[in-house]
Amino acid sequence: MKIIILTFLFIFSFTKFYGQETDPDFVTSDIDNFWTAYDKITATKDSSEQYYYLNTLFLKKASPGQLAIMQARNYSASSFIDAINNYPLFWRSIRKNTFKAKAIGKELKGSIIKLKTLYPQLKPAKIYFTIGAFMTGGTTLEGMVLIGSELAMGDKNTITSEFPETYGHLRSFFDGNPVNNLAFSNVHEYIHTQQKTTIGNSLLAQSVLEGVAEFITVLSTGQKSTTPAIAFGKQHDARIKQVFASQMFNPFTGYWLYSNEQNEFKVRDLGYYTGYAICEKYYESARDKNKAIKEMIELDYNNELELNRFVNHAGYFSSSLEKLKEDYDRIRPSVQKINEFSNGSIDVDPRTTQLTISFSVRMDQRFRNFEYGPLGETNVLRLKRFIGYSDDGKSATFEIELKPNQRYQLLVGGRFRDEKGYSLQPYLIDFETADKSE
Repeated sequence: MKIIILTFLFIFSFTKFYGQETDPDFVTSDIDNFWTAYDKITATKDSSEQYYYLNTLFLKKASPGQLAIMQARNYSASSFIDAINNYPLFWRSIRKNTFKAKAIGKELKGSIIKLKTLYPQLKPAKIYFTIGAFMTGGTTLEGMVLIGSELAMGDKNTITSEFPETYGHLRSFFDGNPVNNLAFSNVHEYIHTQQKTTIGNSLLAQSVLEGVAEFITVLSTGQKSTTPAIAFGKQHDARIKQVFASQMFNPFTGYWLYSNEQNEFKVRDLGYYTGYAICEKYYESARDKNKAIKEMIELDYNNELELNRFVNHAGYFSSSLEKLKEDYDRIRPSVQKINEFSNGSIDVDPRTTQLTISFSVRMDQRFRNFEYGPLGETNVLRLKRFIGYSDDGKSATFEIELKPNQRYQLLVGGRFRDEKGYSLQPYLIDFETADKSE
């Protein structure tokens, strides 16, 4: 009897461990609600009726996951109405696939059980199959896995002929039949819910963060990565590594992640590859593989010391990060001067109406940013209008309005970049205006 009782307790514990704790809740109601609204919306040309149907049949019934993906990607009611009206062939071609979400649970359950064996500390997370407007096939927010079903459930038969050039990358994406890889992409996003952050403070941090999720998904599913950048990267590793090493300390991801921005490789999302390659090297050199997985998932990607230790230990780059950072700082563009007065002046004429910032090299005119100085909002120099760049691209002029007897500060931020993609060395503009009576 004692043996029977112990056996029952073991089976109960095993079921609880591999059932309730690892068995995620799958929410697919948003897909049903969307198509109910869609049918009503497409049956009328009256815009007020279209918004009424969208709100009452879809948005007001939205699950927490649907609301979360709208927040994460800034979707509005007009995002959905525009998408429905502009791309009817696309929606008709994707409709049948979206209903496959209800049958995916078994495969995904098995993948997450495997993930639990690799990482026993795995915390449960809900998975929501949502409908978006082409901004993401999957993301996470507040511990929820959010699947953008209109992208993630596409295949080679999905029609993209109506799309503008900005969605050009979706043709190759759908040709890869992403609907067949839903379990893989879900596990990737599931891993993000276990990490300390989903936003890295540098290109390197964000790439390692994504690389961890991609590499461990490969380990837990036994499948090859479905991200085209991984296969391409393995064939062009040397050049990608060289270029990435020169830009990885940038505070922005540029063309390396989540962007269709043109680059010499003509492939997007190569930051996934570099992060993956770093993790692969770290794992291969580790004696304790399970410990290595735990370290990767629990790494504080925005802690410079921790991240440097991890990447240096991986040995992916031929030089240490400290040496590569020195090389990076030497080639970064810098602010040379303020044309209208010397920075740090205490007697700037308050009648000055323009501010011209001169840079060391030609800048990429698409990007700029400013931040508060140490004195905060009270003393910030407000720019009334951007006048433009000089013909040589080495200076930018802004319209300003000053008051007498006032100290002003403005930090010219690191999201300014030169034409090679290197981040500007931040520069604090700090000056005082003279007394008007002088």
